[in-house]
Amino acid sequence: MERSGKTMARAWMVVGLLFIIAMLNYIDRTMITTMRSSIVNAIPMTDAEFGLLTAAFLWVYGLFSPLAGFLADRFSRSKVILVSLLIWSLVTWMTSYATSFQGLLVTRALMGLSEACYIPAALALIMDYHKGSTRSLATGIHMAGIMAGQSLGFLGGWIAENHQWNTAFFSFGIFGMVYAVLLLFVLKDAPREQMGDKEKRNPVTGFPATLKLLFRKRSYILLLIFFALVSLMAWLVVGWLPTYFQEKFLLSQTRAGIYSTGYVFTAAIFGVLAGGVLADQWSKVNKRARIWVPAIGLCVAAPAIFLASYTSLLFVAVGCFVVYAFTKSFTDTNTMPILSMIVGTEYRATGYGILNFCGTLIGGIALYFGGALRDAHISLSVIYQSAAFLIVLAALALMGIRTKA
Repeated sequence: MERSGKTMARAWMVVGLLFIIAMLNYIDRTMITTMRSSIVNAIPMTDAEFGLLTAAFLWVYGLFSPLAGFLADRFSRSKVILVSLLIWSLVTWMTSYATSFQGLLVTRALMGLSEACYIPAALALIMDYHKGSTRSLATGIHMAGIMAGQSLGFLGGWIAENHQWNTAFFSFGIFGMVYAVLLLFVLKDAPREQMGDKEKRNPVTGFPATLKLLFRKRSYILLLIFFALVSLMAWLVVGWLPTYFQEKFLLSQTRAGIYSTGYVFTAAIFGVLAGGVLADQWSKVNKRARIWVPAIGLCVAAPAIFLASYTSLLFVAVGCFVVYAFTKSFTDTNTMPILSMIVGTEYRATGYGILNFCGTLIGGIALYFGGALRDAHISLSVIYQSAAFLIVLAALALMGIRTKA
């Protein structure tokens, strides 16, 4: 029993260590968007060029995700995580010395390349350490780190206003490199004796063989469709939410920002934790609980978005989007546990890398598509009603998944 207690303590320690990495990951990638004025004043560029900085990151990040996942399946997950953290922190530090748009563009592309290696490896490592009734909560805590990082992205703008635009990049880069060195001594792969016979890794011979195996599974294709629909819907909603509050309720930019990020991301943090606890507890008596919990969450999120698109009352709209953010987050905390019920441990990081690639690609399309619809004079209310329909389709795809565990 003592050994079991030590094993669980280490499993939760790994989640705590990864929480900090996840938070740093998203602070490093998002803070550039909060310091636009400071950067443009120091390095003159057009709005299109500034937008290209984020676009380049997303394109490289998405394109490299499947291969990055394969690396985590083929080699040590903990070493892939540490190398990723060290390189992206080094790139963050290097960004502070950029003096031209071209220099910034190169560092953002390198940031996308290095950060792509983290998420698939981290989630797969959590699956290696956590079995049965702790998987969803462990994933949820890690996802809460991601959302905390998104919420703290404002630090970049705050530091830039009070110091210089490159101070934040220099500081967070140094912190990340030091943290990577410290983790070298404590972050390890799960012991093989901790993994059951079905969980032991037996890597396939190559990347094409892994892709062939994954896409031969009907349930994996359904999970990919589900993830694509959720990503499309999520980017449509969140990407245009500040504009929606500003235009429909005539709010200032500051108030619209508070309602669309402060309230929504806070609700999402509670959502990933609640979704994890619910799925873990229900899974003790129902093997499909990790599918049912996000499916039920989506069925609650759909009418919430639909009502938000109709109401003329601000407090009702805010409440509906909070409900949406809370229940939609059940999908974030259960996607990797569901994937782990479909494929073996040697394919999980690659499988999630493909999901990540698809989600990033679809997210960019959704943001562009939303703008194109607005250019065609289609209101955000209609767009959000369409998002509610996409939520229902995602829930149906999810319910069609058949698992092996």
